[in-house]
Amino acid sequence: MKWKKDPYFDSIDSIHKSLELKPIIAVKNFFISTSSSPHDKYSIPISSVSKKGSEFDISIKVIRFLRNYPSLFEEFKGPCYNLPWFRLTDKAIDLDKEERLVYEEFRDDILGRLKKFILMSGRRQMLPLKVIKGLRWYLGLPDDFFRDPMEYIGGNGDFRIVNIDEGLKGLAVLDEHGDRKSDKILSMMQQSAMRKGIFSGGADEAIAFPLFPSKGLRLKRKIKDWSDEFQKLPYVSPYADYSHLNPNSDISEKRVVGVLHELLCLFVEHAAERKSFFCLRKYLELPQMVHKAFERHPHIFYLSLKNKTCTAIMKEAYRDEEAIDPHPLAKVRRSYIALMKESTAIMRNKRANIIKASDRDSLSSNDSSCVDGGGCSPTEARPFEIEGVKT
Repeated sequence: MKWKKDPYFDSIDSIHKSLELKPIIAVKNFFISTSSSPHDKYSIPISSVSKKGSEFDISIKVIRFLRNYPSLFEEFKGPCYNLPWFRLTDKAIDLDKEERLVYEEFRDDILGRLKKFILMSGRRQMLPLKVIKGLRWYLGLPDDFFRDPMEYIGGNGDFRIVNIDEGLKGLAVLDEHGDRKSDKILSMMQQSAMRKGIFSGGADEAIAFPLFPSKGLRLKRKIKDWSDEFQKLPYVSPYADYSHLNPNSDISEKRVVGVLHELLCLFVEHAAERKSFFCLRKYLELPQMVHKAFERHPHIFYLSLKNKTCTAIMKEAYRDEEAIDPHPLAKVRRSYIALMKESTAIMRNKRANIIKASDRDSLSSNDSSCVDGGGCSPTEARPFEIEGVKT
């Protein structure tokens, strides 16, 4: 199926600036956690962070990275040897406080999304912590969670740390009696269909995925007919038992599409790099060619090729905002992106001021050299001498 570019989805800043924002948030958190001067806007010397570029997934020198975002990181001369120091700006500190408040007030919501994510693993109802950590940006999990998961979870009895083979640790969902959760959980698709009155909660009901064709994208008749029949198949919840399904059947593919749809519903931007789903194949029983599901259903998902990567976007989240519950962290991230974009204007004005100052210095130098005709051309020194005639 031929890919069709959609300018609308390619222009959503909250998605495409998210990857740029990720290392900024990581560095900001490092400032706050390591600075010994919280009273001085969490200032630290450049030497404290200059060697941690790979840790924050920064491909350029850290000092250059910090200077690229003056709206978040303010540079000043340190107390010794005039070495560069950096501190957070007032706006960055205010946003950090807002972010931490969201993590505190919406802890149950964030943990509820994590719980759903784990329950999609089928009978095991457990995922390795390393897998959860790899997707923490999309899940909106705070750094505090990975320092001590059970401390962050607190009194929530739904989670337990379990040991996995080869010394790995995982996070499992349990009830208060230590048994696996068996309560029926409705997916976002089922909840939306129930609100619309087209789903009664029974098993094997056919729920059609909402379709949002991109402008100019037309499917061949054969593909369209298959898609119409695909929509009529029973909807298999990502939380339901799927062991009886034939992995090569269309209904199994509908289950895969449902899993991807539900995952994107749980994520902050309802989008993620396509390669991030590969690590879930083993644990969510997804096919080897899971990425093909995005390509085969272009009215449900959009694949953006911006930023030299492939990002899978769930169209429904941006075409029917009432259908999907927004992630509590989404608004704060949009505020961070707006602040991040202020850096572009600051840098542009700074360059313009440098050019103006350079022009003024050049003009001043020319003026001083022309005093009493010194250093000027004969014409400049004697402006009233025209064609050899003195006035």
